[in-house]
Amino acid sequence: MNAPSRLHPTDHRSFDPTASSWDIFDARARQDFAAGYPEVPHVLSHALNRHPLLELEALAELAEQLDEQSVEFNRGDLPIGVDGKPGATGLSIGETIRHVAEANSWAVLKNVEQVQPYQSLLLDLLGELRGGIEARTGAMLTPQAYIFISSPNAVTPYHFDPEHNILLQVKGSKVMTQFPAGDPHYAPDEVHESYHAGGPRELAWDDAFMQGAREFALAPGQAVYVPVMAPHFVRNGPESSISLSITWRSEWSYAESDARGLNHLLRQRGFTPAAPGRWPKGNRGKAFAFRALRKLGLTGA
Repeated sequence: MNAPSRLHPTDHRSFDPTASSWDIFDARARQDFAAGYPEVPHVLSHALNRHPLLELEALAELAEQLDEQSVEFNRGDLPIGVDGKPGATGLSIGETIRHVAEANSWAVLKNVEQVQPYQSLLLDLLGELRGGIEARTGAMLTPQAYIFISSPNAVTPYHFDPEHNILLQVKGSKVMTQFPAGDPHYAPDEVHESYHAGGPRELAWDDAFMQGAREFALAPGQAVYVPVMAPHFVRNGPESSISLSITWRSEWSYAESDARGLNHLLRQRGFTPAAPGRWPKGNRGKAFAFRALRKLGLTGA
């Protein structure tokens, strides 16, 4: 795992409260975010609709510039639970995006912050929420952005992610279904540990999980916050969809990951380690131990 990269003041522009960039999340949205962060999923309003960087042709051109590691796309008519990565569609990424309305596809453009205009957009958005974030979890680390382009009724299967995440709906509609973060009923500890040791993020699905589900219906101008490692799946609406995911890490999220890494090593040696605590528990002891072992080359990573 890469070391945390800090979002230093020199990494972003000076934010002017009178500038239009401050209007993406209004005062109520920032207040709601600060109240729920970092453990409570919630819906926020935003004003990112019709942004020129997020139009289909701009996204197709962006996708064609990115390397293969930054682009993923596959069939959209998937079940909620999948075993491994879904198959390809036979289309190029440019064709997939330009014809997404009829392509029966799902695509994600990863780490678009590597392209300067998208980096500026990401840092502007995070800058608006910086106060609420750093008051709870300290410095924002490793800011990243992902753009999802989906055909009508496409499904993003059940999985989890290690970042703090806000998914902003820009075009079309979708429903994100979330489950409690850190609850082994929905994602066993062994699966968490395997993921942090290089395994897949896709999770085994059981229809009985729906008893604990929370559904968040998103239209353009709405966003949803996803806590670290909260299992979820997404079902697109009847029109094609464009969504922007802005993510960041915190020292807490990195410590949780490294505690899982230590638990993986302990479980391999016959122990049954306790799961890391959720925020505000720091997990510093296990994280420190794992980082020391990793520095000595004793983790296998």
